[in-house]
Amino acid sequence: MYKYDAIDQTLVDQRVAQFRDQVARRLDGSLAEEEFRPLRLQNGLYHQRHAYMLRVAIPYGLFNSKQLRTLALISEKYDRGYGHFTTRQNIQYNWVTLEDTPDILAELAKVEMHAIQTSGNCIRNITSDAFAGVAGDEYVDTRPICELLRQWSTLHPEFAHLPRKFKFAVNGAKEDRTVLLCHDVGIELKSNAAGQLTADIYAGGGMGRTPILGSLIKQGLPWNVLPSYLTALLRVYNRFGRRDNLYKARIKILVKALGPEEFARQVEGEWTHIKNGDDNFTQAEWDRVAKHFTKPAYKTLPALTNEQVINTASEADKAAFARWLERNIKPHQVPGYASVILSLKPHGTVAPGDATTAQMYAIADLADQYSFGELRATHEQNLVLADVEQAKLYGLWQEAKKQKVALPNVGLLTDIIACPGGDFCSLANAKSLPIAKAIQERFDDLDYLFDLGDISLNISGCINSCGHHHVGNIGVLGVDKDGEEWYQITLGGEQGNDAAIGKVIGPSFYADEIPDVMTNIINTYVAERSEHESFIDAYRRLGVAPFKEAAYKNAKKKEKAEKAIEGSAT
Repeated sequence: MYKYDAIDQTLVDQRVAQFRDQVARRLDGSLAEEEFRPLRLQNGLYHQRHAYMLRVAIPYGLFNSKQLRTLALISEKYDRGYGHFTTRQNIQYNWVTLEDTPDILAELAKVEMHAIQTSGNCIRNITSDAFAGVAGDEYVDTRPICELLRQWSTLHPEFAHLPRKFKFAVNGAKEDRTVLLCHDVGIELKSNAAGQLTADIYAGGGMGRTPILGSLIKQGLPWNVLPSYLTALLRVYNRFGRRDNLYKARIKILVKALGPEEFARQVEGEWTHIKNGDDNFTQAEWDRVAKHFTKPAYKTLPALTNEQVINTASEADKAAFARWLERNIKPHQVPGYASVILSLKPHGTVAPGDATTAQMYAIADLADQYSFGELRATHEQNLVLADVEQAKLYGLWQEAKKQKVALPNVGLLTDIIACPGGDFCSLANAKSLPIAKAIQERFDDLDYLFDLGDISLNISGCINSCGHHHVGNIGVLGVDKDGEEWYQITLGGEQGNDAAIGKVIGPSFYADEIPDVMTNIINTYVAERSEHESFIDAYRRLGVAPFKEAAYKNAKKKEKAEKAIEGSAT
């Protein structure tokens, strides 16, 4: 993985010193909050409902065991014993104090980490495929490009005050594991017929208040001119993006207003003036960065069949181990190896994406023992050990079970994506975490979950859609009605190659109705599905009507009962 050079380290160290001075001036009152706010946001520091929240970048989701131990130390020393992995391949701490934040940033700088541009109206953390470099379906290893883009965008003076936050996703595999089309800019890396690395550029995607899938605006862009082309794109957005209306400030609104063709034309016009400038990547820069992404010291091993791997387990463990292999293991490019997803979604015990101090220390040890000391964070809020010998999967499973990160629910209904919601976030209209907990408790039978198969369930506590509810097969959105928390249901969303935005089925529900609503929706799927038909396929075949009718069945009964009570009282 990438290692800081003297320039990287100096930049991060100087930022820590600068912020330490800013915090000191805020604490002694010489810096007012309205002046301090943009400064703290540039360093990933938010003020939430109960405390400050610090968001730490994990660039393109890649980090190592030493860094994870530092993240664990921060959770232990400065927070309340846990960290929250997010859909942006970051980690958040929800209970830090303002006084401690410079010390936290200093701890991060020691292990080549930072919180720069994890908030504010700038280019945010570059995200990518958590299986980059090891995925069996990979066209191109995206990590060198991601790192080059990270360096290009970090503290870029021209894009420090964009109309709104700006998010890149980079994919280089047959299967899209990045939610590419739901980003401000999605970059699809490929090799052309001549073997040259090129990029297809999608612009104007996003979730939030107005969910839109991105549009293809450029094909076959040579990799080295990405900086100049993206500069042109951002200049058009910077010039014409809405600054008068927070809710219409994202690039998706501009692309929709102009139309993708006109937006692309304007970007091309701007690019004409700068495409041959000094801002572009060079082969020397590629070589400098790419040398850090060489393959680890893989052994020459035979590729094991699934049956052979299962047979490494004891007889008593074989059935449970086989389930874990089915849901939590992904194929690897190298024979004899596999990638392992550690589930941060235990049923009904902690919030989706949370990892305790003890778990983080233990997972760092597992990374050292089983996966060359490297880890990946996924946008589904799980962790990955990317390079595990197949013959050692059983031993890893046994250790992971002790840490409660071996639940075989990856891709199933209880592998819930959820934002922190109203328990922490000052922007949220409703709580997300109790809803996730209630659903996980309702659907706690693994036999039943396996029978249901792949179903994505995403929960957001407000319209900002940090829980990506728009692209869940089932989405839950918290809304405020006259000071009460209600929940809106969407169906039909999907991420990946067939990305789709879910549709709202109707009026919202009380929190205590949601488990029954989910049960009714799932029961309808079970009753109506054909053999081997997934939930999303059944929904597309049947349409919303049967699911909507089922969802409101209990709600209608409750409404009638309440009206009857009101009638008898009068």
